[in-house]
Amino acid sequence: MKRQTTRRRRSQRPKVLEVRVMSPRIAWFGFLRFAVTAAKIGCVVAALTAAGWGVWRGVQHAFFQNPDFRLRYIDLNENSVIDEIETAEAIGIELAERPNLFDIDVSKAAEKLSARPGICEARVERHLPATLVVRVLPRTPKAWLACLEQDISGERKAGGMLVDVNGVAYPCPALQLESASALPIIILPASDEHSIAAGKPVEHPELARCLRLIDAAREADPEAVHWIESVRQKSEWSLVLTTRGGTAATFSLGDHQRQIDNLRAALDHAGEKGYDIATINLIPKYNIPITVRDGSAPPRAIPVSAAPAPSRRERDVSSILNRN
Repeated sequence: MKRQTTRRRRSQRPKVLEVRVMSPRIAWFGFLRFAVTAAKIGCVVAALTAAGWGVWRGVQHAFFQNPDFRLRYIDLNENSVIDEIETAEAIGIELAERPNLFDIDVSKAAEKLSARPGICEARVERHLPATLVVRVLPRTPKAWLACLEQDISGERKAGGMLVDVNGVAYPCPALQLESASALPIIILPASDEHSIAAGKPVEHPELARCLRLIDAAREADPEAVHWIESVRQKSEWSLVLTTRGGTAATFSLGDHQRQIDNLRAALDHAGEKGYDIATINLIPKYNIPITVRDGSAPPRAIPVSAAPAPSRRERDVSSILNRN
């Protein structure tokens, strides 16, 4: 038979009270154990700190304070935008102080160079022991820009505004003036929506139309930049190309190849016969009107194509002259 224990008897079971005795001696030994542990940790930290300090001082002495790593040369690729002195100024290097190569932040140096309007991109590297290698990709100019309302005169001079092959405007660097001096001028009207800013693409719609005409001229004659003075859009349907000789030629917005050929043929003929063309309208395929500058009459028929000579009837109707 199972023995049952009443609730009263279960409640009378003895209770054990755990008591920890703390005396000054025991507390002292506990403090000593803590102090020893803390001292060990402190020694480890001190050793690591000393090792880190030693490594840092070693790096400083081996690299940052090593006179062998002072900047001696700037290896700059040949370009038409910037020279070694301008490169140092753009990066913020005092050449007289000959800074240590490791004090130069090459990433920031490349960013500063790339921020110059005349540079497409730049790369800067350290080449030990004492050379800073700089590679820049300059912009390739295509034409000068003129917009009088924005104080862009179109003058062919250092600081004048150029537009590159990607349609980006930038001030002409002094080193690029000689190679850019023969380029034509594109005259643009003022536009609140399409302002011209250095280092930014020119989004003016008339720029693309003028550039297409210049491209067609250069395709027909690689030396076209030497006889084209300026190009501008005259109306919604026409462009005006002015030659270095002062001839104002009217073009349509398309069919440029034929019109360029006719212009070259007319100018060659005028040169051979000794008269100057003041204006010529190249839009018509036939009956091309011209005016002469000095009032003298050119020959009755003027060839208007660089292609093989047309038939007699075609030649006769090619030119109807409007004299001043």
